[in-house]
Amino acid sequence: QVQLVESGGGLVQAGGSLRLSCAASGRIFEINAMGWYRQAPGKQRELVATITSADTTNYADSVKGRFTISRDNAKNTVTLQMNSLKPEDTAVYYCNAEIVSVYITTKYYWGQGTQVTVSS
Repeated sequence: QVQLVESGGGLVQAGGSLRLSCAASGRIFEINAMGWYRQAPGKQRELVATITSADTTNYADSVKGRFTISRDNAKNTVTLQMNSLKPEDTAVYYCNAEIVSVYITTKYYWGQGTQVTVSS
């Protein structure tokens, strides 16, 4: 069994910062790409940032220069540092990871989501 557990969401004023973390646990052989997605009320889930096992990163245009994604392969964690937050960043943020289990099966897993609210 594999699971992703997120932490670090909350309420912050515009211009502030938050740091989201996601830890993968279970019968993991290796983790390929990891990433963060978000879903605002009434909108579809959208990509925020991804990072490969080789630390190649990709960001949505709306967060470039403000958000930074990083990972710790030894701890099976991925972190999203969010600076200069805007009200339009308000959403539920989800961690995602492509995980190869010890049974050598590959599957995409999602965390339960963490709420980020940015007040104006």
